[in-house]
Amino acid sequence: MTAIIVCPLAKIAELAVRHGAREMVSLIAEKQDFHRPAVISAERHLKLAMNDITFAGTGNLIAPNEAHVERLIGFMREWDKGFPLVVHCWMGVSRSPAAALIAALAVSPEEDEFELTARLRTVAPHATPNARLVEIGDRILQRQGRLVAAVKGIGRGADTDGTVSFLLPLNLAEKTARTAEN
Repeated sequence: MTAIIVCPLAKIAELAVRHGAREMVSLIAEKQDFHRPAVISAERHLKLAMNDITFAGTGNLIAPNEAHVERLIGFMREWDKGFPLVVHCWMGVSRSPAAALIAALAVSPEEDEFELTARLRTVAPHATPNARLVEIGDRILQRQGRLVAAVKGIGRGADTDGTVSFLLPLNLAEKTARTAEN
């Protein structure tokens, strides 16, 4: 199954190994240090230095910006979909779910935003995608406000301790097949 694994930093190695991931996107504060799992090659690890904020101009914090989203989309368009992809941030609640939505739309532009966010809410009741990333992704992917509206439609996620991970299937056909197999 082709899926995006969304998780907190603490689970990247475990989940990359368990699911056979070969590529990873890290959305983490600029000076946050961590070790890339050995199964992820340095060439297929995209690091996007940003803080989990929704507006620019907050001191030394780095807000998500157009360059981050453009790099994410470019990376996704080169993804070998034969293996799952790990997308993580510090807690797996805001930046990484937003990036997973953008990634899914970058590789499957025919995807319906409302179906995608409904699927996100089903597999991740705790997810609260970063609004700034979503807005920028919507604009760059030319979704005409549909991604922003879809994310607003699912609302804020449930409270969490930041240890929850999930798999976001790339399309409904794969989700249905996965559900049928279980």
